[in-house]
Amino acid sequence: MSGEETPEPRRGGALASSGAASDPSVAHLTLRQSAPEQRDDADGPAAETGTGRTGSGPQAAESARKATGTTTEVAGEPGKPTDRAAADTVEDAAPGKGDGGTGKGDEAGWSRFAPVEPNPPGLLRRVGAGIGRFVTHEWTVASVGGLLLAVLMTWPTVLHPASTIPQDIYDPLLQTWQVAWDGHALLTDPLHLWDSNTFFPDHDTLAFSDSLLGYAPLGMIGSGPVAALVRYNLLYVLAYALAFVGMYALCRQLGTRKPGAAMAAAAFAYAPWRLAHGGHLNILSTGGIALALAMLARGHGFSFRRDGKPGRIRWGWALGGWLVAAWQVTLGWGLGLPFCYLLGVLVVVGCVAWLVRKIRRRLRRDTAPAGRFHLSLLFGNLAGLAVFGATCLYLGLPYLRAVHEHPEARRTVAELKLFSPPWQGFFIAPEQSFLWGDTHARARQALPFQPEMTLLVGMVLVAFAVLGLFLSSWRIRTRLLLLAGVAVSVVLAMGTAFPGGGRYTYLVLYDHLPAWDAIRTPGRLVLWTTLLLALLAAGAVNALSQRADEFAVSRGRNPRRIGPALRLLVAVPLVLVLVEGWARTPHPQVPTEPRELHAVAGPVLILPTDTLTDQRYMYWSTDGFPQLVNGGSGVQPAKQDQIRQAATDFPSQRSVAYLRQLGVRTVVVFRDGLVGTPYQNVISKSAIGLGIKISDTGPAVVYTLDPQ
Repeated sequence: MSGEETPEPRRGGALASSGAASDPSVAHLTLRQSAPEQRDDADGPAAETGTGRTGSGPQAAESARKATGTTTEVAGEPGKPTDRAAADTVEDAAPGKGDGGTGKGDEAGWSRFAPVEPNPPGLLRRVGAGIGRFVTHEWTVASVGGLLLAVLMTWPTVLHPASTIPQDIYDPLLQTWQVAWDGHALLTDPLHLWDSNTFFPDHDTLAFSDSLLGYAPLGMIGSGPVAALVRYNLLYVLAYALAFVGMYALCRQLGTRKPGAAMAAAAFAYAPWRLAHGGHLNILSTGGIALALAMLARGHGFSFRRDGKPGRIRWGWALGGWLVAAWQVTLGWGLGLPFCYLLGVLVVVGCVAWLVRKIRRRLRRDTAPAGRFHLSLLFGNLAGLAVFGATCLYLGLPYLRAVHEHPEARRTVAELKLFSPPWQGFFIAPEQSFLWGDTHARARQALPFQPEMTLLVGMVLVAFAVLGLFLSSWRIRTRLLLLAGVAVSVVLAMGTAFPGGGRYTYLVLYDHLPAWDAIRTPGRLVLWTTLLLALLAAGAVNALSQRADEFAVSRGRNPRRIGPALRLLVAVPLVLVLVEGWARTPHPQVPTEPRELHAVAGPVLILPTDTLTDQRYMYWSTDGFPQLVNGGSGVQPAKQDQIRQAATDFPSQRSVAYLRQLGVRTVVVFRDGLVGTPYQNVISKSAIGLGIKISDTGPAVVYTLDPQ
């Protein structure tokens, strides 16, 4: 046909025409028939082909659309409703539709009436798509990122988890034993959980310090000192990770963007004051506080957004928030008790606010719909409160019994004065701070008790929090409330160091709130100062992020695709916070268990003994958990002092009789560490005629008081 003009095919016979391959509209129609899922691209040309004839234009398509009641979109006119069936009806009304004018139908034409559905994706494709969505989900990224960040910021904790421990070999080893005992007791004798194997012959000895009971499930894995040490190191890293993720979730729920939430989460999890508590896992474990508040806020539809409108009510999230709060309390009362009182205040404030709104509506005779009453939310809160209350009661009773049996455990005002930090402490970093440790060395010398008085929350955090008072995405009222909360938390954290001796501040709580007199370290309330400052700072970073979007729009760019320079600018606060929170925490080698203590017959007394040395013995006792006379914690019972005093004369007849009366079967005396202690002459004394079996292993001498 070269040299001849190809006749234009009839519009009604586009599918059968020899020119179909060169007609774009027909090509699109062919694609539509072979791939029905591409509706947005195929329906337009097909409809356009059918509407080119007189009497078969938009009017006919509209009539067909009304007849069928279905809609689609016309290519080239996004969002314009039309109807696939209507378009097909119009085309079929044209002469020769689908057969090139010959009246002969074809398979493609009939497929217009019964299109072949695409094959559904296979199982592997569906599983792959689900995994892809999970891996790229924000909360997966935040959780994995928080864990990796924790590994980096606590380095080298995970490098030698079976032989080293963060900070020192005293309190960390005590808490290593606590987690191991929790798991062991729940597996073997849960009814005597609180009667631990230490401080023999006293009872409720687990209540002499924070129990860390919430970590008991992990304590059920493995046995022996090495497993206990690995377990502790993993929990040390996970505590930082959970603090980051919990605060990130709280900020996101309250209305911040990702950059602001990430910065606030890092400031909360890696505040410099935490470095002084590298040996206090119960103080580092704060992630449950932020996470519980986030879940409760989500369940009640609460946020800081400027519109002030309540969000969707989710009773399940509210219930979950109470459960997480209950778990947080199981880690210890040091942080759990103030958290309980805060939750009580929030419940009262919420109820009062609801009641005030109801009264106002009645006074105004407002007939507008007030929204339905969420019975499910009420039940979710009541169920959560019941579990939370039962948990607090179960945990509180052993501590009340311990205080009743050991009046010396009560905290006095004199102890409060010893641990109450001056205002300068809020601007002094601990020695473990990489950035400020050496710089603040001279200032730390003026503090009576440095570990509890170096309370720097972070200069970067303070700077952005101050900025957040003037430039923020939060409403002014919200900023003022956060500022008031910061002021209250600082005043209370100063304890008796506040002007007037805390008579009208901290001591009011000490005198009138039940169990508050059990707290001897007011400075740990800096946790709430950090959390509130982080929320103020998040509002500032959020506002800066919004400004970056506005700048991108002014340059004609998509805000979701801002340039690398702006992305780096938004990430600067996060990087600065992490630099300030970088640690130089030591990781000493942990002494291995002596062979003399392997399978030792208890109850056993180990010499020399004192509060710090006994914490090492408690760690070694995770090998089988024999009953141990030794024990070191925040409470030193009177019986412990009596035994130590009697042991200075061991193995005299009087001391041996006293120990046998208590039920002690074995005394192990280690030569290393005896010099300079009240027990340095024990080994040199004779035990002839006392009915004692003596075994000298070299490093130690083992006395069996009741040979069997």
